[in-house]
Amino acid sequence: MSRSFQEVKNAANLWLQCLLFCLFLCQPALAAEEQNDVVFSPKLQKAYFEIQKLRLPAARALIDDQRDETPDNPFIAYLDSYADLHYLLIAEDRARYKVFTQQQDKRLDQVGKLSEKSPYKRLFQADIRLHSAFAKLKFGNEVSGSWDIIKAYRLLAENRKKFPEFTPTLKSLGLLHVLIGSIPENYVWIAKILGLKGNIGLGIRELREVVKEEPFFRQEAELIDLLLHAYTLQLSPEQQMRIRRLPQEQPDNLLLYFFATTVLMKENKSEEAAQILAEAPAGKDYTPFPFLNYLRGEIALQKGEYEESFGFYSRFLKQYSGFNYIKDSHFKMFMCRWLMNRDQDAVPYIRQVTQTGSTIIEADQFAQRFANEFAAGKISARQKVLYKARYATDGGYLTKASELMKSISEKSFGTTYEKAEYNYRMARILQKSVRVNECMPFYERSISLGQTDAAAGGFAASSALQMGYIHQQKAENQKAVLYFEQAMSFKKHEYKNSIDNKARAALTTLGQ
Repeated sequence: MSRSFQEVKNAANLWLQCLLFCLFLCQPALAAEEQNDVVFSPKLQKAYFEIQKLRLPAARALIDDQRDETPDNPFIAYLDSYADLHYLLIAEDRARYKVFTQQQDKRLDQVGKLSEKSPYKRLFQADIRLHSAFAKLKFGNEVSGSWDIIKAYRLLAENRKKFPEFTPTLKSLGLLHVLIGSIPENYVWIAKILGLKGNIGLGIRELREVVKEEPFFRQEAELIDLLLHAYTLQLSPEQQMRIRRLPQEQPDNLLLYFFATTVLMKENKSEEAAQILAEAPAGKDYTPFPFLNYLRGEIALQKGEYEESFGFYSRFLKQYSGFNYIKDSHFKMFMCRWLMNRDQDAVPYIRQVTQTGSTIIEADQFAQRFANEFAAGKISARQKVLYKARYATDGGYLTKASELMKSISEKSFGTTYEKAEYNYRMARILQKSVRVNECMPFYERSISLGQTDAAAGGFAASSALQMGYIHQQKAENQKAVLYFEQAMSFKKHEYKNSIDNKARAALTTLGQ
């Protein structure tokens, strides 16, 4: 999802005036000579910032006002696409998605009327292509979305050659350089045939050049940089602190609260995430965002507050009209009952997993597999403690997780899958508790079990990935490389895409 946001409500007028002043001060020659028919009017710049705060009604009103005045301004087509993308990523509205895909060609045509002398021509064309790609990938149209990414890359590469001093190109080109640079090794040949060149280090440098040099696109580039580190690379302590500060700096920016919440949850800091989420702005000025209740449900589940968690998931499903996280939410509602030993009350929700939603995302894929195995009698009550420990660990509630694991050992479980999970959970708790040397034997045991039983491959792959990170942090690079390669060697598990991407990214940073 595109993570780009600007502006602060406290002293907003002064801040915006300063930004606009810097923008026009830094680019007078470009505006006069090269930009041609692109007019970054105050209304459209304001709309750009409103989109980034998820204040889409206000943004669309500003765009429509400007459309009445200058209907042929290509920046309008760009912002229409930009606003639609944000809405679609949040709402997953299939009807609006169909309209969006039909409108994109018209928007590309409007932008295509720009002069060849304008560096914004290919930049806007590429970004509109990327908007289409991200929406298509969200809606499960991977092939068409991938072709849009390829076309966007070629436009950006051409723009870079044609206008080497035009820094805004690097905002999107840097993103693609990182993403292409982190694809699994078995797909690299495809990228080469298509002329796509990935380079993680180059991509990060390009993004940071935009942050340094471009007032208008600064925060968009910074957020892309942080997101790539959070979900593909690894966040530094300084980057984590930066993420914490973003909502404080921009208290009316709902998307920044969402960004900080999800990243902190991913970093196993759900207590901090809950505090940030509680302060998020709300009201009619903002696009409805039901997914925030899903996040509240996740945090409550991690804390073992099952009734409260159940209520949040239920509220999410009632408010949400999309298709992702439907299976997962019903699965979590099952868990809220099952982990309280209310097994009969839990059963209707696990049945809903197989009857609703989609399997585009990994969470829904896992829910579907669990539901199938539960129906086949392959899920035992002895796994409850592992799930409780898993959720507590995910939230960073390590004391609780440790207490849960003290009551069991590997001998408590009958299947290889359960034993592999036990060892992986023990290792994660120890690793997160900064007991690195103690966690490594548990990771090794999980890897060994995964090599003997394909069903346990996900835990083995995750264990190998973490072992790679441990050796990388110890500067034992040869060992790290072996573990990252091993992480990618496990086949057909729910988290293969994300684990392979992370392992490939780590290998690239190690010069492999």
